[in-house]
Amino acid sequence: MENICKIYLIIFTLHFKVLLKTHMENNKNYLEDLRIIKKVMEESSRFLSLSGLSGVFAGLIALFGAAVAVLIFLNGRIILPAGFSDGFIGQEIQNLRIKLIADAILVLVLAIGISFYFSHRKSVKKGLKMWTPVSKRFIMNFLIPLITGGLFILILYFHYNWYLIIPAMLVFYGLALVGAGKFTYSEVSYLGVLEVITGLTAAIFPAFGILFWCFGFGVLHITYGLIMYRKYEE
Repeated sequence: MENICKIYLIIFTLHFKVLLKTHMENNKNYLEDLRIIKKVMEESSRFLSLSGLSGVFAGLIALFGAAVAVLIFLNGRIILPAGFSDGFIGQEIQNLRIKLIADAILVLVLAIGISFYFSHRKSVKKGLKMWTPVSKRFIMNFLIPLITGGLFILILYFHYNWYLIIPAMLVFYGLALVGAGKFTYSEVSYLGVLEVITGLTAAIFPAFGILFWCFGFGVLHITYGLIMYRKYEE
């Protein structure tokens, strides 16, 4: 009788172990399924190819563009009060403004190019599709405020409201980030809000426009890029 009890106990123990192992494997499969479902949902609802490195390099390009403007075009002047150009004749003032606008456009083109490069590199590395319905909505929501801002800046330029150009750049760029942020990482929207605040402050203190440019397009971009890189790419 004792031997029969031992046999039953051994059988029960083995059966329990089999059930426990099966249950654990099912749990692992269940968790793996949940992970895959979560990944698919994220990829279908958010644009995840944005790279933190693109923010870092865009910020460095913006700082380099500001340095070129100050050291080459403005003779070392970083604070520009209303009468900073009194020493120039009419054509020289016009040429100076054209050079500054060209410098800003070149910075924009280089920043967009470097952002595309690093985003494409990340999408290849992570096995993500870069062009999806979500990425198209991201780009559309980003471009509408950006193009509107560009047209508004042209109006400011032709109406000689030079001191509002840098604030307008920051504000409309920030609005573009806020609009596009709902289709990607939430940090993008936060960056946009900070850009808008920086632009509005620059409008209050227009003489310090270049400093606000350096902070908004340079420091904020670099900080955002480093946070994004450490959080999502390391």
